[in-house]
Amino acid sequence: MPTLDDGDVTTVAEWVAQARAVTVLTGAGISTESGIPDFRGPRGLWTLNPAAQRMWDIRAYVSDPEVRVASWRSRRDHPAWTAEPNAGHRALVALERSGRLRALVTQNIDGLHQRAGSGEVAPVVELHGTMHEVECLSCGDRTPTPDVLRRVDAGEADPPCARCGGILKTATISFGQELRWEVLAAAESAARDADLFLAVGTSLTVHPAAGLAGVPLETGARLVIVNAEPTPYDVVAHAVLREPIGEALPAVVAGVS
Repeated sequence: MPTLDDGDVTTVAEWVAQARAVTVLTGAGISTESGIPDFRGPRGLWTLNPAAQRMWDIRAYVSDPEVRVASWRSRRDHPAWTAEPNAGHRALVALERSGRLRALVTQNIDGLHQRAGSGEVAPVVELHGTMHEVECLSCGDRTPTPDVLRRVDAGEADPPCARCGGILKTATISFGQELRWEVLAAAESAARDADLFLAVGTSLTVHPAAGLAGVPLETGARLVIVNAEPTPYDVVAHAVLREPIGEALPAVVAGVS
């Protein structure tokens, strides 16, 4: 399959303008311009501090109170609480309002897509959950995260569930946890319905989310990747754009109305 040279934004913009249904998959890279570090990039959280990965491992989280204490400190100090959506987020809102967006599937947990205005017409499918809610691993009770963080600030380093005393965790998917089947089914359906699949700011290495990029190759849809670093799907994509996401996305949706 021929792949366009990096930077052929004009052709991709034409494809977007002609598309009937576009499904977008976003990863951590779309939020870096809002001040939220990614995980695997050159300045990524796990690149700079490999030991931090334990906070995203469900087995370590459940078995080690020190991991939970560190996780709650990290959640309290997370830059997402003060971050603002950037031009990349806003471009996807424009795409949605044009009527072309089938769904916005995201690996991100920061909620910036919704803060930008996404989800009013087409669904936002949060593959890995959300940091804005806390869930009890025992009874399933859900609580707004700020309510639990106030307990952390008050001195509860590892706050238990107020209902049953169980372990609390943000309503996110950690390594070792399975994605919710209904969420994954919605993402796969959106990928199959699209005639253009846009993968933005994701390394396409974490499955099953990464496997969504293979769906357009089965259905005959176009696959476009917007990412600073190489991905395993670059060699089969119809186009790969390396420009900063905050520049590339506004350019590729410039022709929609």
